[in-house]
Amino acid sequence: MIPPGETIGILGGGQLGRMLAMAAARLGYRCHVYAPEAEAIAAEVCAQWTRADWDDTAAMAEFAGDCAVITYEFENVPVAPLKALGGVQLLPSARALEVAQDRLNEKRFVADLGGTTAPWHLVDTAEDLQQALTEIGSPGILKTRREGYDGKGQWRIMADHEAEGVALSGEPLIYEGFVRFFAEFSVILCRGSDGTTVFWDSAENTHDGGILARSVVPASEAVQAQVPAARALAQRVADALDYVGVLTLEFFATEAGPVFNEMAPRVHNSGHWTVEGALTSQFENHVRAICGLPLGDTRLAAPHVEMRNVIGDAAEDWDKILADPANHLHLYGKAAARPGRKMGHVTRLGW
Repeated sequence: MIPPGETIGILGGGQLGRMLAMAAARLGYRCHVYAPEAEAIAAEVCAQWTRADWDDTAAMAEFAGDCAVITYEFENVPVAPLKALGGVQLLPSARALEVAQDRLNEKRFVADLGGTTAPWHLVDTAEDLQQALTEIGSPGILKTRREGYDGKGQWRIMADHEAEGVALSGEPLIYEGFVRFFAEFSVILCRGSDGTTVFWDSAENTHDGGILARSVVPASEAVQAQVPAARALAQRVADALDYVGVLTLEFFATEAGPVFNEMAPRVHNSGHWTVEGALTSQFENHVRAICGLPLGDTRLAAPHVEMRNVIGDAAEDWDKILADPANHLHLYGKAAARPGRKMGHVTRLGW
């Protein structure tokens, strides 16, 4: 158990790290952020910030020396330099990163645990893409195997002939056949070091242009009927990884049952509603888990909860948002409001 007063290291300086640090502060912990970017909004609410490249092992080792435990706020932290952390425990483990960072590893891992995924085919060459279209057909989505999020690194192929215009860059890709679904939902759990696991109610999610736009709890009855099977898979994933912390799995709800989309070994945008909408937020429980504290109650704090992302210039309407007393506005402190950039979110509790 790591007692309050100790320092938690956070790899990554974005909004998830910011909200983790705020939750940690309420429990009496200091936070030290490690991030290479010039703008690290998490650092604004942390006791210390190390700005250094991911492959700067000397800086990484010095950072680790200040921390009692280390976590990460996004899944694309390079794994190799993490050896410089030495004996300081990284939670969740680097194994979770290795699985989640490569869509091929992720799909094979989940399939081996009995999960259903979209049909897929590896694509390294134009010939591979044609073979994928022959075996799976169109429509489908061509994705980079590594990195890419919020619709980035993805190309829709609605008909076979559209593949002729795709210029392959040489990076590893994967082609996924379209899944016919009637809703999207996420399963978010938190697992302690002793294996104790808690789940939040699953949010039904709506995306716009590949970016999460809205999460609603409780989900529709049709989605809720698929949650038990999805939770069972999420539990198997967490147990297989000996996972500690918050883990998110995203699913398509289909007529044949839940189809796994992707996993995120971290707190997740579709769980932001838990800050006001649950008795214990995903951020607080993540801190509790990695510090060895008892996990908090995840029950709903209101009968109905809705979270909407604030994207791009919509952040400039903060005064209109706050004019409604039912709104809980979270702005992340980002300097520039670019199109498609998550600037904050709004949560509403319904009675």
